Amino acid sequence: MKIQHIVIASAILIIVFFNSAYVVDETEQVVITQFGKAIGDAKKDPGLKFKTPFIQKANYFPKNLLEWDGEPGQVNTLDKTFLLVDTFARWKIVDPLKFFQSVNNVTNGYGRLDDIIDPAVRNLITSYSLIETVRMTNREMDTFEAGLEEVNEKSSLGEVTVGRQKITDIIIEQAQPKLEKFGVELVDVKIKMLNYVEDVQQSVYARMIAERKQIAEKYRSEGQGEARKIEGDMEKEMKRITSEAYKTAEEIKGKADGEAALIYARAFGNDPDFYSFLQTLDIYKESIGKDSSLILSTDSEFLKYFKGYLGK
Repeated sequence: MKIQHIVIASAILIIVFFNSAYVVDETEQVVITQFGKAIGDAKKDPGLKFKTPFIQKANYFPKNLLEWDGEPGQVNTLDKTFLLVDTFARWKIVDPLKFFQSVNNVTNGYGRLDDIIDPAVRNLITSYSLIETVRMTNREMDTFEAGLEEVNEKSSLGEVTVGRQKITDIIIEQAQPKLEKFGVELVDVKIKMLNYVEDVQQSVYARMIAERKQIAEKYRSEGQGEARKIEGDMEKEMKRITSEAYKTAEEIKGKADGEAALIYARAFGNDPDFYSFLQTLDIYKESIGKDSSLILSTDSEFLKYFKGYLGK
Protein backbone atom coordinates (compact mmCIF):
# COMPACT_ATOMS: atom_id res chain seq x y z
CA MET A 1 0.00 0.00 0.00
CA LYS A 2 2.81 2.37 0.86
CA ILE A 3 4.35 1.86 -2.57
CA GLN A 4 1.03 2.65 -4.20
CA HIS A 5 0.71 5.85 -2.18
CA ILE A 6 4.23 6.87 -3.16
CA VAL A 7 3.49 6.25 -6.86
CA ILE A 8 0.25 8.24 -6.68
CA ALA A 9 1.96 11.08 -4.81
CA SER A 10 4.78 11.12 -7.34
CA ALA A 11 2.32 11.21 -10.23
CA ILE A 12 0.46 14.10 -8.63
CA LEU A 13 3.70 16.00 -8.06
CA ILE A 14 4.73 15.43 -11.69
CA ILE A 15 1.34 16.63 -12.96
CA VAL A 16 1.50 19.66 -10.67
CA PHE A 17 5.06 20.42 -11.83
CA PHE A 18 4.22 20.21 -15.53
CA ASN A 19 1.15 22.38 -15.04
CA SER A 20 3.08 25.00 -13.10
CA ALA A 21 6.25 25.14 -15.24
CA TYR A 22 6.49 26.75 -18.67
CA VAL A 23 9.35 27.77 -20.95
CA VAL A 24 9.75 31.16 -22.60
CA ASP A 25 11.65 30.95 -25.87
CA GLU A 26 13.92 33.74 -27.14
CA THR A 27 11.37 34.55 -29.87
CA GLU A 28 8.39 34.53 -27.50
CA GLN A 29 6.84 36.54 -24.70
CA VAL A 30 4.19 35.33 -22.27
CA VAL A 31 1.20 36.82 -20.51
CA ILE A 32 -0.13 34.85 -17.51
CA THR A 33 -3.88 34.85 -17.08
CA GLN A 34 -6.02 33.64 -14.24
CA PHE A 35 -9.60 32.80 -15.14
CA GLY A 36 -9.10 34.81 -18.37
CA LYS A 37 -7.73 37.91 -16.66
CA ALA A 38 -4.09 38.99 -17.06
CA ILE A 39 -1.99 38.63 -13.91
CA GLY A 40 1.27 40.50 -13.36
CA ASP A 41 3.69 41.76 -16.01
CA ALA A 42 4.49 40.03 -19.27
CA LYS A 43 7.40 37.58 -19.21
CA LYS A 44 9.87 38.60 -21.92
CA ASP A 45 13.10 37.05 -20.67
CA PRO A 46 13.76 33.52 -22.00
CA GLY A 47 14.01 30.62 -19.58
CA LEU A 48 12.05 28.28 -17.31
CA LYS A 49 9.16 29.99 -15.48
CA PHE A 50 6.50 28.89 -13.02
CA LYS A 51 2.84 29.70 -12.49
CA THR A 52 0.03 28.53 -10.29
CA PRO A 53 -1.04 25.17 -11.69
CA PHE A 54 -4.49 24.59 -13.12
CA ILE A 55 -5.89 28.08 -12.44
CA GLN A 56 -3.30 30.09 -14.38
CA LYS A 57 -2.59 29.87 -18.10
CA ALA A 58 0.46 30.94 -20.18
CA ASN A 59 -0.47 32.92 -23.32
CA TYR A 60 2.36 33.08 -25.86
CA PHE A 61 2.96 35.96 -28.26
CA PRO A 62 5.75 36.29 -30.87
CA LYS A 63 8.54 38.71 -30.06
CA ASN A 64 10.07 38.86 -33.56
CA LEU A 65 8.89 40.82 -36.60
CA LEU A 66 5.54 39.84 -38.11
CA GLU A 67 4.33 40.34 -41.66
CA TRP A 68 1.15 42.13 -42.64
CA ASP A 69 0.03 41.83 -46.29
CA GLY A 70 -2.73 44.18 -47.38
CA GLU A 71 -5.43 43.45 -49.91
CA PRO A 72 -4.95 45.11 -53.34
CA GLY A 73 -7.41 47.96 -53.76
CA GLN A 74 -8.33 50.71 -56.20
CA VAL A 75 -7.19 54.20 -55.18
CA ASN A 76 -7.66 57.51 -56.96
CA THR A 77 -4.64 59.85 -56.94
CA LEU A 78 -4.82 63.62 -56.61
CA ASP A 79 -4.59 64.03 -60.39
CA LYS A 80 -7.56 61.67 -60.86
CA THR A 81 -5.61 58.60 -61.93
CA PHE A 82 -7.07 55.28 -60.79
CA LEU A 83 -4.43 52.89 -59.45
CA LEU A 84 -4.42 49.35 -58.13
CA VAL A 85 -2.34 49.52 -54.92
CA ASP A 86 -0.96 46.58 -52.92
CA THR A 87 1.01 47.24 -49.71
CA PHE A 88 2.74 45.21 -47.01
CA ALA A 89 4.11 46.03 -43.57
CA ARG A 90 6.35 44.72 -40.80
CA TRP A 91 5.18 45.01 -37.19
CA LYS A 92 5.87 43.58 -33.77
CA ILE A 93 4.23 43.25 -30.37
CA VAL A 94 6.15 45.49 -27.99
CA ASP A 95 3.68 45.37 -25.09
CA PRO A 96 2.17 41.86 -24.92
CA LEU A 97 0.05 42.71 -21.87
CA LYS A 98 -1.63 45.64 -23.59
CA PHE A 99 -1.92 43.57 -26.79
CA PHE A 100 -3.67 40.76 -24.90
CA GLN A 101 -6.03 43.11 -23.10
CA SER A 102 -6.99 44.98 -26.32
CA VAL A 103 -7.01 42.42 -29.14
CA ASN A 104 -6.38 39.14 -27.30
CA ASN A 105 -4.56 37.28 -30.09
CA VAL A 106 -2.49 37.72 -33.27
CA THR A 107 -5.41 36.97 -35.59
CA ASN A 108 -7.40 39.86 -34.13
CA GLY A 109 -4.24 41.96 -34.34
CA TYR A 110 -4.17 41.51 -38.12
CA GLY A 111 -7.73 42.75 -38.26
CA ARG A 112 -6.76 45.93 -36.36
CA LEU A 113 -3.86 46.47 -38.75
CA ASP A 114 -6.25 46.15 -41.71
CA ASP A 115 -8.52 48.79 -40.17
CA ILE A 116 -5.67 51.25 -39.59
CA ILE A 117 -3.04 50.78 -42.32
CA ASP A 118 -5.38 50.45 -45.31
CA PRO A 119 -7.16 53.79 -44.69
CA ALA A 120 -3.79 55.50 -44.06
CA VAL A 121 -2.48 54.20 -47.40
CA ARG A 122 -5.59 55.38 -49.25
CA ASN A 123 -5.54 58.76 -47.52
CA LEU A 124 -1.91 59.44 -48.44
CA ILE A 125 -2.10 58.25 -52.05
CA THR A 126 -5.25 60.30 -52.72
CA SER A 127 -3.45 63.35 -51.30
CA TYR A 128 -0.63 63.26 -53.87
CA SER A 129 -0.29 63.07 -57.65
CA LEU A 130 0.70 59.94 -59.56
CA ILE A 131 4.35 60.95 -60.00
CA GLU A 132 4.77 61.36 -56.22
CA THR A 133 3.53 57.81 -55.63
CA VAL A 134 5.58 56.23 -58.42
CA ARG A 135 8.96 57.94 -58.06
CA MET A 136 11.25 58.93 -55.20
CA THR A 137 13.44 61.56 -56.87
CA ASN A 138 13.73 63.59 -60.07
CA ARG A 139 16.85 61.78 -61.26
CA GLU A 140 17.06 60.87 -64.93
CA MET A 141 15.64 57.49 -65.81
CA ASP A 142 18.32 54.83 -66.32
CA THR A 143 16.17 53.15 -68.97
CA PHE A 144 15.77 56.32 -71.06
CA GLU A 145 15.03 55.26 -74.61
CA ALA A 146 16.68 57.01 -77.53
CA GLY A 147 14.18 58.79 -79.72
CA LEU A 148 11.67 59.43 -76.93
CA GLU A 149 12.88 62.91 -75.96
CA GLU A 150 9.97 64.71 -77.55
CA VAL A 151 7.44 62.15 -76.33
CA ASN A 152 8.72 62.39 -72.75
CA GLU A 153 8.55 66.17 -72.85
CA LYS A 154 4.93 66.05 -74.02
CA SER A 155 3.87 63.39 -71.48
CA SER A 156 5.77 64.71 -68.45
CA LEU A 157 3.94 64.03 -65.18
CA GLY A 158 5.61 66.88 -63.34
CA GLU A 159 8.27 67.22 -60.64
CA VAL A 160 8.68 65.06 -57.54
CA THR A 161 8.47 67.15 -54.35
CA VAL A 162 7.66 64.43 -51.79
CA GLY A 163 8.27 61.02 -53.37
CA ARG A 164 7.17 57.49 -52.54
CA GLN A 165 9.59 56.92 -49.66
CA LYS A 166 8.35 60.01 -47.83
CA ILE A 167 4.73 58.98 -48.45
CA THR A 168 5.33 55.58 -46.81
CA ASP A 169 7.06 57.35 -43.89
CA ILE A 170 3.98 59.55 -43.45
CA ILE A 171 1.76 56.43 -43.53
CA ILE A 172 3.76 55.05 -40.59
CA GLU A 173 3.51 58.39 -38.74
CA GLN A 174 -0.26 58.42 -39.16
CA ALA A 175 -0.83 54.76 -38.30
CA GLN A 176 1.56 54.33 -35.36
CA PRO A 177 -0.32 56.49 -32.80
CA LYS A 178 -3.48 54.44 -33.47
CA LEU A 179 -1.58 51.18 -32.92
CA GLU A 180 0.14 52.14 -29.67
CA LYS A 181 -3.00 51.42 -27.64
CA PHE A 182 -2.79 47.82 -28.88
CA GLY A 183 0.84 47.45 -27.78
CA VAL A 184 1.97 47.23 -31.42
CA GLU A 185 4.88 48.97 -33.13
CA LEU A 186 4.65 49.50 -36.88
CA VAL A 187 8.20 49.03 -38.11
CA ASP A 188 7.83 49.60 -41.84
CA VAL A 189 5.28 50.00 -44.61
CA LYS A 190 6.08 49.51 -48.30
CA ILE A 191 4.13 49.66 -51.53
CA LYS A 192 4.50 46.23 -53.10
CA MET A 193 2.65 46.91 -56.32
CA LEU A 194 1.34 49.93 -58.20
CA ASN A 195 -0.53 49.51 -61.44
CA TYR A 196 -3.24 51.15 -63.46
CA VAL A 197 -6.71 49.67 -63.25
CA GLU A 198 -7.83 47.66 -66.28
CA ASP A 199 -9.58 50.51 -68.12
CA VAL A 200 -6.66 52.89 -67.62
CA GLN A 201 -4.18 50.17 -68.63
CA GLN A 202 -5.84 49.84 -72.04
CA SER A 203 -5.67 53.61 -72.51
CA VAL A 204 -2.00 53.69 -71.49
CA TYR A 205 -1.13 50.79 -73.80
CA ALA A 206 -2.90 52.52 -76.69
CA ARG A 207 -0.93 55.70 -76.02
CA MET A 208 2.33 53.74 -75.81
CA ILE A 209 1.56 52.05 -79.13
CA ALA A 210 0.78 55.43 -80.72
CA GLU A 211 4.02 56.90 -79.38
CA ARG A 212 6.06 53.95 -80.70
CA LYS A 213 4.37 54.26 -84.07
CA GLN A 214 5.23 57.95 -84.08
CA ILE A 215 8.88 57.15 -83.35
CA ALA A 216 8.89 54.35 -85.97
CA GLU A 217 7.43 56.73 -88.56
CA LYS A 218 10.09 59.29 -87.69
CA TYR A 219 12.86 56.70 -88.15
CA ARG A 220 11.22 55.45 -91.34
CA SER A 221 11.01 58.98 -92.76
CA GLU A 222 14.64 59.70 -91.85
CA GLY A 223 15.67 56.37 -93.40
CA GLN A 224 13.79 57.10 -96.63
CA GLY A 225 15.39 60.55 -96.83
CA GLU A 226 18.81 59.02 -96.30
CA ALA A 227 18.05 56.38 -98.94
CA ARG A 228 17.05 59.09 -101.45
CA LYS A 229 20.26 60.96 -100.70
CA ILE A 230 22.35 57.82 -101.19
CA GLU A 231 20.52 57.00 -104.42
CA GLY A 232 21.04 60.59 -105.69
CA ASP A 233 24.75 60.46 -104.85
CA MET A 234 25.00 57.06 -106.52
CA GLU A 235 23.24 58.27 -109.67
CA LYS A 236 25.42 61.36 -109.79
CA GLU A 237 28.53 59.22 -109.43
CA MET A 238 27.31 56.84 -112.14
CA LYS A 239 26.77 59.75 -114.52
CA ARG A 240 30.21 61.08 -113.73
CA ILE A 241 31.79 57.67 -114.34
CA THR A 242 29.77 57.20 -117.57
CA SER A 243 30.69 60.65 -118.80
CA GLU A 244 34.36 60.15 -118.11
CA ALA A 245 34.23 56.70 -119.72
CA TYR A 246 32.47 58.13 -122.82
CA LYS A 247 35.02 60.93 -122.99
CA THR A 248 37.88 58.46 -122.75
CA ALA A 249 36.25 56.17 -125.34
CA GLU A 250 35.73 59.06 -127.77
CA GLU A 251 39.30 60.19 -127.29
CA ILE A 252 40.55 56.66 -128.00
CA LYS A 253 38.17 56.31 -130.93
CA GLY A 254 39.21 59.68 -132.38
CA LYS A 255 42.83 58.83 -131.95
CA ALA A 256 42.26 55.45 -133.64
CA ASP A 257 40.31 57.06 -136.50
CA GLY A 258 43.08 59.58 -136.98
CA GLU A 259 45.69 56.85 -137.06
CA ALA A 260 43.51 54.82 -139.46
CA ALA A 261 42.99 57.83 -141.71
CA LEU A 262 46.72 58.45 -141.68
CA ILE A 263 47.38 54.85 -142.63
CA TYR A 264 44.71 55.04 -145.35
CA ALA A 265 46.18 58.30 -146.64
CA ARG A 266 49.65 56.83 -146.78
CA ALA A 267 48.37 53.67 -148.43
CA PHE A 268 46.20 55.39 -151.01
CA GLY A 269 48.73 58.14 -151.57
CA ASN A 270 50.84 55.62 -153.40
CA ASP A 271 48.00 55.05 -155.97
CA PRO A 272 45.38 57.87 -156.06
CA ASP A 273 43.51 56.34 -158.97
CA PHE A 274 43.00 53.10 -157.09
CA TYR A 275 41.83 55.03 -154.06
CA SER A 276 39.35 56.97 -156.22
CA PHE A 277 38.15 53.70 -157.70
CA LEU A 278 37.48 52.15 -154.27
CA GLN A 279 35.70 55.23 -153.06
CA THR A 280 33.49 55.32 -156.17
CA LEU A 281 32.63 51.64 -155.71
CA ASP A 282 31.53 52.36 -152.15
CA ILE A 283 29.32 55.14 -153.42
CA TYR A 284 27.84 52.80 -156.04
CA LYS A 285 27.11 50.27 -153.34
CA GLU A 286 25.33 52.78 -151.13
CA SER A 287 23.35 54.64 -153.84
CA ILE A 288 22.48 51.98 -156.38
CA GLY A 289 20.17 49.21 -155.30
CA LYS A 290 18.20 46.48 -156.99
CA ASP A 291 15.27 48.73 -157.78
CA SER A 292 17.25 51.95 -158.25
CA SER A 293 16.97 54.05 -161.43
CA LEU A 294 19.50 56.70 -162.43
CA ILE A 295 19.26 59.16 -165.31
CA LEU A 296 22.69 60.61 -166.04
CA SER A 297 24.41 62.03 -169.08
CA THR A 298 27.04 59.89 -170.72
CA ASP A 299 29.75 62.30 -169.86
CA SER A 300 28.89 62.22 -166.11
CA GLU A 301 31.90 61.74 -163.90
CA PHE A 302 29.85 59.38 -161.79
CA LEU A 303 29.71 56.82 -164.63
CA LYS A 304 33.32 57.05 -165.68
CA TYR A 305 34.11 53.50 -164.47
CA PHE A 306 31.06 52.16 -166.28
CA LYS A 307 32.04 53.62 -169.63
CA GLY A 308 34.73 51.14 -170.37
CA TYR A 309 32.56 48.25 -169.18
CA LEU A 310 29.56 49.43 -171.21
CA GLY A 311 31.73 50.00 -174.31
CA LYS A 312 32.64 46.35 -174.24
